[in-house]
Amino acid sequence: MPSKPKSALPANPIALPEIHWLEADQPRNARWRSERGLPPPTKVVLADDTLSADSAYRMVCEGTSLLWRGDFQNARQLLQALGRRADQVPKRKRKQAATPIPLLDAFNQHRLAQSQRARLLGRLLIEFDADYHVPLRRAPDAKAACTEAWGPPDLQAGPMVASLRELLGVTSAHEWRRVGIEIPALGDAPHNRIHPHYGVFSPVRGEYIQLVATAHLPKPPKGRDQLLAFDIGTGTGVLAAVLARRGVAHIVATDLDARALACARDNMAQLGLQTQVEVTQADLFPPGKASLIVCNPPWLPARPGSPIERAVYDEGSRMLQGFLAGLLDHLEPKGEGWLILSNLAEHLGLRSRDELLALFEANRLRVVSRVDAKPVHPKASDATDALHHARSQEVTSLWRLAANTAP
Repeated sequence: MPSKPKSALPANPIALPEIHWLEADQPRNARWRSERGLPPPTKVVLADDTLSADSAYRMVCEGTSLLWRGDFQNARQLLQALGRRADQVPKRKRKQAATPIPLLDAFNQHRLAQSQRARLLGRLLIEFDADYHVPLRRAPDAKAACTEAWGPPDLQAGPMVASLRELLGVTSAHEWRRVGIEIPALGDAPHNRIHPHYGVFSPVRGEYIQLVATAHLPKPPKGRDQLLAFDIGTGTGVLAAVLARRGVAHIVATDLDARALACARDNMAQLGLQTQVEVTQADLFPPGKASLIVCNPPWLPARPGSPIERAVYDEGSRMLQGFLAGLLDHLEPKGEGWLILSNLAEHLGLRSRDELLALFEANRLRVVSRVDAKPVHPKASDATDALHHARSQEVTSLWRLAANTAP
Protein backbone atom coordinates (compact mmCIF):
# COMPACT_ATOMS: atom_id res chain seq x y z
CA MET A 1 0.00 0.00 0.00
CA PRO A 2 1.24 3.55 -0.65
CA SER A 3 2.59 5.32 2.38
CA LYS A 4 0.42 7.93 4.01
CA PRO A 5 1.62 11.45 3.18
CA LYS A 6 3.38 13.10 6.08
CA SER A 7 2.49 16.54 7.31
CA ALA A 8 4.19 18.94 9.68
CA LEU A 9 0.87 20.47 10.65
CA PRO A 10 -2.11 19.25 12.64
CA ALA A 11 -5.52 19.07 11.01
CA ASN A 12 -6.92 22.58 10.58
CA PRO A 13 -4.51 24.37 12.94
CA ILE A 14 -6.32 27.67 12.35
CA ALA A 15 -9.93 28.61 11.71
CA LEU A 16 -10.21 29.67 8.09
CA PRO A 17 -12.37 32.63 7.02
CA GLU A 18 -15.11 32.15 4.44
CA ILE A 19 -15.55 33.18 0.83
CA HIS A 20 -19.07 33.78 -0.57
CA TRP A 21 -20.48 33.78 -4.12
CA LEU A 22 -23.66 33.12 -6.13
CA GLU A 23 -24.02 30.01 -8.27
CA ALA A 24 -27.22 29.08 -10.12
CA ASP A 25 -28.85 31.97 -8.24
CA GLN A 26 -28.05 30.26 -4.95
CA PRO A 27 -25.66 31.57 -2.29
CA ARG A 28 -22.57 29.44 -1.84
CA ASN A 29 -19.69 29.61 0.62
CA ALA A 30 -16.44 27.80 1.34
CA ARG A 31 -13.41 28.17 3.55
CA TRP A 32 -10.75 30.53 2.22
CA ARG A 33 -7.06 29.63 2.35
CA SER A 34 -4.25 32.04 1.58
CA GLU A 35 -0.61 31.40 2.45
CA ARG A 36 -0.01 35.14 2.21
CA GLY A 37 -2.78 35.78 4.74
CA LEU A 38 -4.91 37.74 2.27
CA PRO A 39 -8.54 38.35 3.24
CA PRO A 40 -11.29 36.49 1.34
CA PRO A 41 -12.15 38.13 -1.99
CA THR A 42 -15.37 40.11 -1.87
CA LYS A 43 -16.28 40.09 -5.57
CA VAL A 44 -16.36 36.58 -7.01
CA VAL A 45 -17.79 35.46 -10.36
CA LEU A 46 -17.76 32.05 -12.03
CA ALA A 47 -15.51 31.53 -15.03
CA ASP A 48 -14.94 28.71 -17.50
CA ASP A 49 -13.30 27.84 -20.82
CA THR A 50 -15.42 30.41 -22.73
CA LEU A 51 -13.72 33.34 -20.98
CA SER A 52 -11.04 35.04 -23.07
CA ALA A 53 -7.69 35.99 -21.57
CA ASP A 54 -8.26 39.67 -22.35
CA SER A 55 -11.62 39.68 -20.58
CA ALA A 56 -10.17 37.78 -17.64
CA TYR A 57 -7.29 40.22 -17.33
CA ARG A 58 -9.62 43.19 -17.40
CA MET A 59 -11.75 41.63 -14.67
CA VAL A 60 -8.88 40.80 -12.32
CA CYS A 61 -7.46 44.30 -12.81
CA GLU A 62 -10.84 45.65 -11.71
CA GLY A 63 -10.66 43.56 -8.53
CA THR A 64 -12.89 40.65 -9.56
CA SER A 65 -11.88 37.13 -8.54
CA LEU A 66 -12.64 34.29 -10.96
CA LEU A 67 -13.79 30.97 -9.51
CA TRP A 68 -12.93 28.44 -12.19
CA ARG A 69 -15.53 25.93 -13.38
CA GLY A 70 -13.90 24.78 -16.60
CA ASP A 71 -11.06 22.43 -17.56
CA PHE A 72 -8.14 22.52 -15.12
CA GLN A 73 -5.45 22.59 -17.82
CA ASN A 74 -7.23 25.49 -19.50
CA ALA A 75 -7.10 27.32 -16.17
CA ARG A 76 -3.32 26.83 -16.10
CA GLN A 77 -3.07 28.24 -19.64
CA LEU A 78 -5.22 31.20 -18.64
CA LEU A 79 -2.95 31.85 -15.66
CA GLN A 80 0.06 31.91 -17.97
CA ALA A 81 -1.75 34.32 -20.30
CA LEU A 82 -2.61 36.59 -17.37
CA GLY A 83 1.04 36.51 -16.34
CA ARG A 84 2.19 37.60 -19.79
CA ARG A 85 -0.24 40.50 -19.73
CA ALA A 86 0.83 41.50 -16.24
CA ASP A 87 4.47 41.49 -17.37
CA GLN A 88 3.86 43.81 -20.32
CA VAL A 89 5.35 47.22 -19.63
CA PRO A 90 3.32 50.19 -20.92
CA LYS A 91 5.14 52.52 -23.31
CA ARG A 92 5.14 55.30 -20.70
CA LYS A 93 6.88 53.08 -18.16
CA ARG A 94 9.36 51.82 -20.77
CA LYS A 95 10.44 55.42 -21.34
CA GLN A 96 10.78 55.93 -17.61
CA ALA A 97 12.80 52.72 -17.30
CA ALA A 98 15.27 53.99 -19.90
CA THR A 99 16.35 56.67 -17.44
CA PRO A 100 18.73 55.26 -14.80
CA ILE A 101 17.42 55.44 -11.24
CA PRO A 102 19.08 54.63 -7.90
CA LEU A 103 19.23 50.91 -7.19
CA LEU A 104 17.20 51.32 -4.00
CA ASP A 105 14.37 52.87 -6.04
CA ALA A 106 14.70 50.07 -8.60
CA PHE A 107 14.47 47.50 -5.79
CA ASN A 108 11.35 49.12 -4.33
CA GLN A 109 9.72 49.35 -7.76
CA HIS A 110 10.59 45.72 -8.46
CA ARG A 111 9.03 44.54 -5.18
CA LEU A 112 5.91 46.64 -5.79
CA ALA A 113 5.55 45.21 -9.31
CA GLN A 114 5.99 41.65 -8.01
CA SER A 115 3.39 42.26 -5.30
CA GLN A 116 0.90 43.68 -7.78
CA ARG A 117 1.52 40.79 -10.16
CA ALA A 118 0.96 38.23 -7.39
CA ARG A 119 -2.24 39.98 -6.35
CA LEU A 120 -3.64 39.95 -9.90
CA LEU A 121 -2.73 36.34 -10.65
CA GLY A 122 -4.02 35.30 -7.22
CA ARG A 123 -7.55 36.18 -8.34
CA LEU A 124 -7.94 33.00 -10.39
CA LEU A 125 -9.48 30.62 -7.86
CA ILE A 126 -9.92 26.85 -7.51
CA GLU A 127 -12.38 25.02 -5.27
CA PHE A 128 -11.42 21.88 -3.32
CA ASP A 129 -13.66 19.27 -1.82
CA ALA A 130 -13.24 18.62 1.90
CA ASP A 131 -10.72 15.84 1.14
CA TYR A 132 -8.59 18.14 -1.11
CA HIS A 133 -10.01 16.66 -4.31
CA VAL A 134 -10.24 19.23 -7.13
CA PRO A 135 -13.56 18.62 -8.95
CA LEU A 136 -12.48 19.83 -12.38
CA ARG A 137 -11.81 18.04 -15.65
CA ARG A 138 -8.16 16.96 -16.04
CA ALA A 139 -7.30 18.14 -12.53
CA PRO A 140 -4.29 16.48 -10.88
CA ASP A 141 -4.57 14.40 -7.74
CA ALA A 142 -3.36 17.01 -5.24
CA LYS A 143 -4.39 15.22 -2.04
CA ALA A 144 -0.91 14.16 -0.97
CA ALA A 145 0.61 17.56 -1.80
CA CYS A 146 -2.12 19.46 0.06
CA THR A 147 -1.85 17.18 3.08
CA GLU A 148 1.90 17.82 3.26
CA ALA A 149 1.40 21.58 3.02
CA TRP A 150 -1.79 22.14 5.00
CA GLY A 151 -2.22 19.14 7.26
CA PRO A 152 -4.76 16.30 7.11
CA PRO A 153 -8.12 17.35 5.63
CA ASP A 154 -11.05 18.06 7.90
CA LEU A 155 -13.81 16.06 6.22
CA GLN A 156 -16.47 17.74 8.35
CA ALA A 157 -15.50 21.28 7.40
CA GLY A 158 -16.77 21.33 3.83
CA PRO A 159 -15.18 22.72 0.67
CA MET A 160 -12.30 25.16 0.46
CA VAL A 161 -11.16 27.76 -2.08
CA ALA A 162 -7.60 28.89 -2.83
CA SER A 163 -5.88 30.58 -5.74
CA LEU A 164 -4.66 28.42 -8.58
CA ARG A 165 -1.20 29.92 -8.01
CA GLU A 166 -1.25 28.62 -4.47
CA LEU A 167 -2.25 25.14 -5.60
CA LEU A 168 0.55 25.10 -8.19
CA GLY A 169 2.98 26.15 -5.48
CA VAL A 170 1.79 23.30 -3.29
CA THR A 171 2.16 20.69 -6.03
CA SER A 172 5.55 22.07 -7.06
CA ALA A 173 6.77 21.90 -3.46
CA HIS A 174 5.53 18.32 -3.25
CA GLU A 175 7.69 17.41 -6.24
CA TRP A 176 10.74 19.22 -4.79
CA ARG A 177 10.20 17.32 -1.56
CA ARG A 178 9.85 13.98 -3.36
CA VAL A 179 12.93 14.37 -5.56
CA GLY A 180 15.11 16.45 -3.25
CA ILE A 181 18.11 18.64 -4.06
CA GLU A 182 21.56 17.17 -4.48
CA ILE A 183 24.11 18.78 -2.16
CA PRO A 184 27.64 17.77 -3.24
CA ALA A 185 29.07 18.86 0.13
CA LEU A 186 27.11 16.02 1.77
CA GLY A 187 29.03 13.35 -0.10
CA ASP A 188 28.17 10.86 -2.79
CA ALA A 189 24.72 10.03 -4.14
CA PRO A 190 22.22 8.83 -3.13
CA HIS A 191 22.97 9.96 0.42
CA ASN A 192 23.47 13.64 -0.37
CA ARG A 193 19.98 14.99 -0.97
CA ILE A 194 18.03 17.55 1.03
CA HIS A 195 14.23 17.42 0.73
CA PRO A 196 12.63 20.84 1.30
CA HIS A 197 9.07 20.97 2.60
CA TYR A 198 6.35 23.37 1.52
CA GLY A 199 6.98 26.80 3.01
CA VAL A 200 10.67 26.07 3.75
CA PHE A 201 13.26 27.82 1.60
CA SER A 202 15.12 25.44 -0.68
CA PRO A 203 18.96 25.40 -0.50
CA VAL A 204 19.39 26.12 -4.19
CA ARG A 205 22.30 28.54 -3.78
CA GLY A 206 25.27 26.27 -3.43
CA GLU A 207 27.96 28.88 -2.87
CA TYR A 208 27.04 29.51 0.78
CA ILE A 209 26.87 25.78 1.47
CA GLN A 210 30.33 25.30 0.00
CA LEU A 211 31.69 28.07 2.23
CA VAL A 212 30.51 26.18 5.33
CA ALA A 213 31.85 22.93 3.88
CA THR A 214 35.39 24.29 3.49
CA ALA A 215 35.95 26.92 6.23
CA HIS A 216 38.50 26.03 8.91
CA LEU A 217 36.77 24.52 11.94
CA PRO A 218 37.66 25.85 15.41
CA LYS A 219 39.10 23.49 18.00
CA PRO A 220 37.03 22.06 20.87
CA PRO A 221 37.45 23.76 24.26
CA LYS A 222 40.43 22.74 26.35
CA GLY A 223 39.84 19.39 28.00
CA ARG A 224 37.26 18.21 25.44
CA ASP A 225 37.78 15.95 22.49
CA GLN A 226 34.64 16.79 20.53
CA LEU A 227 33.21 19.91 18.96
CA LEU A 228 29.71 21.21 19.73
CA ALA A 229 28.04 23.51 17.19
CA PHE A 230 24.79 25.48 16.96
CA ASP A 231 23.02 26.09 13.65
CA ILE A 232 20.76 29.12 14.15
CA GLY A 233 17.69 29.29 11.88
CA THR A 234 18.33 25.87 10.37
CA GLY A 235 15.53 25.80 7.77
CA THR A 236 15.93 22.53 5.86
CA GLY A 237 18.85 21.59 8.12
CA VAL A 238 21.35 21.66 5.26
CA LEU A 239 24.14 23.49 7.14
CA ALA A 240 23.75 21.29 10.21
CA ALA A 241 24.02 18.26 7.93
CA VAL A 242 27.17 19.65 6.28
CA LEU A 243 28.78 20.20 9.69
CA ALA A 244 27.85 16.67 10.72
CA ARG A 245 29.40 15.25 7.55
CA ARG A 246 32.55 17.24 8.40
CA GLY A 247 32.81 15.36 11.67
CA VAL A 248 31.32 17.83 14.16
CA ALA A 249 30.24 15.50 16.95
CA HIS A 250 27.03 17.23 17.98
CA ILE A 251 25.00 20.02 16.39
CA VAL A 252 21.96 21.72 17.90
CA ALA A 253 19.86 23.14 15.05
CA THR A 254 17.21 25.71 15.95
CA ASP A 255 14.24 27.32 14.24
CA LEU A 256 10.96 28.92 15.25
CA ASP A 257 8.89 27.76 12.28
CA ALA A 258 6.97 24.47 12.67
CA ARG A 259 7.41 23.57 9.00
CA ALA A 260 11.16 24.16 9.15
CA LEU A 261 11.51 22.04 12.28
CA ALA A 262 9.61 19.14 10.72
CA CYS A 263 11.61 19.52 7.50
CA ALA A 264 14.98 19.52 9.29
CA ARG A 265 14.04 16.49 11.39
CA ASP A 266 12.92 14.56 8.31
CA ASN A 267 16.14 15.42 6.50
CA MET A 268 18.33 14.36 9.41
CA ALA A 269 16.47 11.04 9.59
CA GLN A 270 16.84 10.43 5.85
CA LEU A 271 20.55 11.24 6.01
CA GLY A 272 21.07 9.07 9.10
CA LEU A 273 22.20 12.07 11.16
CA GLN A 274 19.38 12.22 13.72
CA THR A 275 21.64 11.16 16.60
CA GLN A 276 24.31 13.69 15.61
CA VAL A 277 21.97 16.63 14.95
CA GLU A 278 19.42 17.72 17.55
CA VAL A 279 16.63 19.85 16.04
CA THR A 280 14.88 22.07 18.57
CA GLN A 281 12.51 25.02 18.58
CA ALA A 282 14.11 28.24 19.78
CA ASP A 283 14.15 31.94 19.01
CA LEU A 284 17.75 32.04 17.80
CA PHE A 285 19.97 30.38 20.45
CA PRO A 286 19.41 27.19 22.43
CA PRO A 287 20.58 27.03 26.06
CA GLY A 288 24.29 26.61 26.70
CA LYS A 289 27.46 27.41 24.81
CA ALA A 290 29.20 26.03 21.74
CA SER A 291 32.59 26.37 20.08
CA LEU A 292 30.99 27.02 16.69
CA ILE A 293 27.76 28.91 16.05
CA VAL A 294 26.60 29.20 12.45
CA CYS A 295 23.89 31.54 11.19
CA ASN A 296 22.66 32.20 7.67
CA PRO A 297 20.06 34.94 8.29
CA PRO A 298 17.83 36.45 5.60
CA TRP A 299 20.07 38.70 3.57
CA LEU A 300 17.83 41.71 2.83
CA PRO A 301 16.53 44.05 5.56
CA ALA A 302 12.99 44.52 4.24
CA ARG A 303 9.49 43.39 5.12
CA PRO A 304 8.53 39.93 3.81
CA GLY A 305 5.34 39.74 1.78
CA SER A 306 4.59 36.09 2.52
CA PRO A 307 5.80 33.39 4.95
CA ILE A 308 8.27 31.90 2.45
CA GLU A 309 9.84 35.36 1.98
CA ARG A 310 10.94 35.36 5.62
CA ALA A 311 13.93 33.34 4.41
CA VAL A 312 14.95 36.26 2.18
CA TYR A 313 13.76 39.40 4.00
CA ASP A 314 14.70 40.26 7.60
CA GLU A 315 12.64 43.30 8.55
CA GLY A 316 14.71 45.72 10.57
CA SER A 317 17.61 43.21 10.46
CA ARG A 318 16.00 41.57 13.50
CA MET A 319 17.61 38.16 13.06
CA LEU A 320 21.02 39.55 12.11
CA GLN A 321 21.08 41.90 15.08
CA GLY A 322 19.74 39.23 17.45
CA PHE A 323 22.42 36.78 16.36
CA LEU A 324 25.23 39.29 16.81
CA ALA A 325 23.86 40.56 20.13
CA GLY A 326 23.63 37.08 21.64
CA LEU A 327 26.70 35.49 20.09
CA LEU A 328 29.25 36.17 22.85
CA ASP A 329 26.91 34.86 25.55
CA HIS A 330 26.74 31.50 23.78
CA LEU A 331 30.32 31.10 22.56
CA GLU A 332 32.85 28.96 24.38
CA PRO A 333 36.24 30.61 25.00
CA LYS A 334 38.13 30.81 21.68
CA GLY A 335 34.93 29.80 19.88
CA GLU A 336 33.78 31.26 16.57
CA GLY A 337 30.55 32.53 15.10
CA TRP A 338 30.12 32.02 11.37
CA LEU A 339 27.87 34.60 9.77
CA ILE A 340 26.91 33.79 6.18
CA LEU A 341 25.74 36.96 4.45
CA SER A 342 25.43 38.29 0.93
CA ASN A 343 26.40 41.87 0.20
CA LEU A 344 23.40 42.33 -2.10
CA ALA A 345 21.82 44.59 0.54
CA GLU A 346 24.85 46.89 0.23
CA HIS A 347 24.54 47.14 -3.55
CA LEU A 348 20.82 47.87 -3.24
CA GLY A 349 21.40 50.60 -0.66
CA LEU A 350 19.55 48.73 2.09
CA ARG A 351 22.55 48.40 4.43
CA SER A 352 26.12 49.68 4.14
CA ARG A 353 29.31 47.77 4.87
CA ASP A 354 30.13 50.37 7.53
CA GLU A 355 26.80 49.63 9.26
CA LEU A 356 27.57 45.92 9.29
CA LEU A 357 31.07 46.45 10.70
CA ALA A 358 29.63 48.81 13.31
CA LEU A 359 27.27 46.02 14.42
CA PHE A 360 30.27 43.74 14.93
CA GLU A 361 32.06 46.37 16.97
CA ALA A 362 29.00 47.27 19.04
CA ASN A 363 28.63 43.62 20.06
CA ARG A 364 32.35 43.27 20.96
CA LEU A 365 33.13 41.01 18.00
CA ARG A 366 36.20 40.97 15.81
CA VAL A 367 36.61 39.53 12.34
CA VAL A 368 38.99 36.56 12.36
CA SER A 369 38.76 36.22 8.59
CA ARG A 370 36.31 36.45 5.72
CA VAL A 371 35.87 34.00 2.86
CA ASP A 372 34.01 35.14 -0.25
CA ALA A 373 32.22 33.37 -3.07
CA LYS A 374 30.57 34.67 -6.23
CA PRO A 375 27.01 33.47 -6.83
CA VAL A 376 26.37 31.00 -9.61
CA HIS A 377 22.58 31.13 -9.74
CA PRO A 378 20.98 32.13 -13.10
CA LYS A 379 19.84 35.62 -12.01
CA ALA A 380 23.44 36.66 -11.43
CA SER A 381 24.03 36.60 -15.20
CA ASP A 382 20.54 37.56 -16.41
CA ALA A 383 20.89 41.01 -17.97
CA THR A 384 17.09 41.31 -18.27
CA ASP A 385 16.59 41.04 -14.50
CA ALA A 386 15.43 44.31 -12.96
CA LEU A 387 18.18 44.13 -10.34
CA HIS A 388 20.91 42.78 -12.63
CA HIS A 389 23.43 45.55 -11.88
CA ALA A 390 23.32 44.75 -8.15
CA ARG A 391 23.21 40.98 -8.64
CA SER A 392 26.20 41.05 -11.00
CA GLN A 393 28.31 42.54 -8.18
CA GLU A 394 26.99 40.30 -5.42
CA VAL A 395 29.40 38.39 -3.19
CA THR A 396 28.44 35.91 -0.49
CA SER A 397 30.74 35.92 2.52
CA LEU A 398 31.40 33.71 5.50
CA TRP A 399 32.49 36.02 8.32
CA ARG A 400 34.46 34.23 11.04
CA LEU A 401 33.71 36.20 14.21
CA ALA A 402 35.24 35.88 17.68
CA ALA A 403 35.29 37.83 20.92
CA ASN A 404 37.10 41.13 20.71
CA THR A 405 39.52 40.99 23.64
CA ALA A 406 41.12 44.35 22.91
CA PRO A 407 40.66 46.90 25.73
